[in-house]
Amino acid sequence: MRRPIALAAALSLVLATPTLADTVVVFAAASLKTALDAVAADFEAQTGHSVVISYGGSNALAKQIIEGAPADIFLSAAVNWMDEVEKAGLVAEGTRADLLGNSLVLVAHGKGAAPVEIGPGLDLAALLGDGRLSMAMVDAVPAGQYGKAALTSLGQWQAVEGSVAQSENVRAALALVAAGEAPYGIVYATDAAPDDNVTVVGTFPADSHPPIVYPGALLTGAADAADRAFFEALSSAAGDARFAEQGFVVLN
Repeated sequence: MRRPIALAAALSLVLATPTLADTVVVFAAASLKTALDAVAADFEAQTGHSVVISYGGSNALAKQIIEGAPADIFLSAAVNWMDEVEKAGLVAEGTRADLLGNSLVLVAHGKGAAPVEIGPGLDLAALLGDGRLSMAMVDAVPAGQYGKAALTSLGQWQAVEGSVAQSENVRAALALVAAGEAPYGIVYATDAAPDDNVTVVGTFPADSHPPIVYPGALLTGAADAADRAFFEALSSAAGDARFAEQGFVVLN
């Protein structure tokens, strides 16, 4: 008679034990940091789960995922790097979605810098003088790739190519301008808006570069409900509001 009683007691204990918190590992484009940190904080407060986010250039993050880095979710600043992860068979079927959009701007050091008309009449080389143009890596990092495409479209790339100071991600490119180490830079509007040490002096025409799209996906290594719940939170009404607050265009 004691065994059934002991078994029932053990079962009751299991049912009464709270579900252990899980950790969600996210690899995300550096430009998402401010908004994504807020979404993660909301999620942690509501669920008790932990969210660990590794920020960087989408190219570097994609390569790390392909090489076996343990991530549950990938948020890229460009379609092509998500394509590479998907080609490697690492995107969970049916989860990829275009979540956000952005715009590309020219920023100057300090506040109150004079506006610049970005169009066919732009002479960016003259504007720079002996200074440097801060950009993310133009052949690998999405912000740099978009920037190079825009300058090429406007006939400016050859004239300024030798003056470009390249950084490993867009936040690092912005930091050079904020610190006064480069007089101008090309970054996303969402990165520039909250920085009091730079001025947005112009916005690149949308048709001067490929559309800026942030795709997201669960990865095949995502193994628990917490991973799925956080991915869903990214496109919830509350998540959308967090991204919109930082100037992102919500696409979902």
